Amino acid sequence: MRGTVLLFFCLLGYSIAQNVPYSWNGPGNPSQTDPSNENACLTDSATCGCCLMQKQAWRMETYFNMTMTELQRGLERAQGVLNNMRSSRSAFSVALTDTRRCFGPKDVEAVVKYQVVFINMGDGYNINTGVFTVPRSGVYVLALTAYSDSGAPGALLAACVRLRRNGIVIAALSENNAQDQEDSATLVLTTQMQAGDSVDVVLPITCFLCDDNSHYNTFTGFLLYATD
Repeated sequence: MRGTVLLFFCLLGYSIAQNVPYSWNGPGNPSQTDPSNENACLTDSATCGCCLMQKQAWRMETYFNMTMTELQRGLERAQGVLNNMRSSRSAFSVALTDTRRCFGPKDVEAVVKYQVVFINMGDGYNINTGVFTVPRSGVYVLALTAYSDSGAPGALLAACVRLRRNGIVIAALSENNAQDQEDSATLVLTTQMQAGDSVDVVLPITCFLCDDNSHYNTFTGFLLYATD
């Protein structure tokens, strides 16, 4: 009896591993009809026990094949959810420069092009244009820090930038020093955006930013949750 049970589970395990319906007639050859309808032992009362065993075996075979089908469907649904989550991942975090440099002031408003990439999951941020292109509609978190150094105590500076979406300013930072040499400011906001929207940071006229490998000027964004 123990050998029979062991053989049964070995056959069942092989069927699952091979992803094929299990059959008592051999893997890949499922029964199509109830053996009780065709088995000759039905005409012989002496073999009634054999008949009942075959009938139960057919029922178990049908049940296990149905169960495996449902498991396969569940696996496919879970895989679809996982793929959807992976395609939703979008995050970037960049800094202005790795070397001691100042940008501005300029005669015209200019896009700030952050050159140091900490993370760019989904490749939404373009260091050549300074633009983050929204890959998927949803709610995003955006964070921006602006820092500048006037170079000497008492010298005036204006650390100011503007955050834009599709060319329209949605938030701004402005810090004018009066008594110290350095100033910085930070903003964090949550906003809903559509796939294809563009987000950038611009440096207004008369403003300038200074940075080095300490990365005082950063621009960060990530998808909080998708809406499509």
